[in-house]
Amino acid sequence: MTTAKTLYVINPNASVAVTRGIEQALEPLSVFGTPIRCMTNPDGPQGIESQRQADLTIPQTLAMADNVEDTAAAYVIACFGDPGLHALRDQTAKPVLGIQESAVMTAMTLGQRFGIIAILPNSIPRHIRALGAMAVAQRCAGDRALNLGVADLASDDTTLTRMIDVGRTLRDDDGADVLIMGCAGMARFRAPLESALNVPVVEPCQAAVAMALPRIALAQTHRVGEP
Repeated sequence: MTTAKTLYVINPNASVAVTRGIEQALEPLSVFGTPIRCMTNPDGPQGIESQRQADLTIPQTLAMADNVEDTAAAYVIACFGDPGLHALRDQTAKPVLGIQESAVMTAMTLGQRFGIIAILPNSIPRHIRALGAMAVAQRCAGDRALNLGVADLASDDTTLTRMIDVGRTLRDDDGADVLIMGCAGMARFRAPLESALNVPVVEPCQAAVAMALPRIALAQTHRVGEP
């Protein structure tokens, strides 16, 4: 049975494989004692590859969170576009973290200029809009696409090869000294990518959960004075 202090990590797409990859990436953070439960949106697309797809999952994400509100300690939205981040913060007083926002903030503590490895070219404009809203665009060295969809990430050899190639370009040509993996479906590639390129690599789901756990411990939230 789910306990009353659960950190819910909501995958807004319908890919169980992506959710399993997130679960594996978060295993090292289980040592802090807070139960972490990853949830898959059964009504979402198999992969979120556009702004439209991301926006259409927002009502579903809000409903999923509302269904577990009584047992939630905090929420993480596990899609790099952070769909529904501010809407969910309106809905609940409990901590809500988005993996894109968290990854960027983490990257800026690990290096001066970060590079983002996107899945497809049409993902990049929404990344750039988010960086502009955060007022951190000047810290972004580059945002380059793998030209692989979410489903294509299932091929480990192809994906890792492309990630190393794109990461090397971000490092050597663009000047990035830290890399962000720009999709939750890339979670399992952090260690081999970091080893191949010798720069820090931020896995965004790990970054968001690592921020959420101390918020829970400190009872720190965006709406002070509300339970």
